[in-house]
Amino acid sequence: MDVVIALVIFIIGGIGGFFATRLLSNTSQEQRKLAEQVNKSEAALEQYQLDVAEHLSSSAKLLDQMNNTCQTAMKQMQESTHLLQKATSIEVDSMPFFSAETQQQLAQTATLRHQKRSSDTAESITEAPLDYSDNPSGLFTDQKQKVTTAE
Repeated sequence: MDVVIALVIFIIGGIGGFFATRLLSNTSQEQRKLAEQVNKSEAALEQYQLDVAEHLSSSAKLLDQMNNTCQTAMKQMQESTHLLQKATSIEVDSMPFFSAETQQQLAQTATLRHQKRSSDTAESITEAPLDYSDNPSGLFTDQKQKVTTAE
């Protein structure tokens, strides 16, 4: 009988141990899965931080290159402008567009035109427009026109 009791206790202990390990192994498996997920998330975060840092450093390098290029272009533009001004001032002094006689004639014509305009404007200021004077021009008459249609 002692053997039967020992055997029953052994079987009950085996069944109890089976369920106990089953419960403990399920929680440990869940903990392992969660730990793996945490590790993966941390690795992804570290990789993302490295990518962002690399992107920012490459952007800074590109902006520095762009700044250098713009400064070089500005220097070239200043040099070109200086050379162009120098060339333009030499050409204007040495080779005028019109000859001296033509320039004198143009100046005389311009002074005559300016004198004529100033006298015309003085006369026109003293007179009222024709539509508001005693003799209307007829442009703004309030007469209805006859409409002719071929019907």
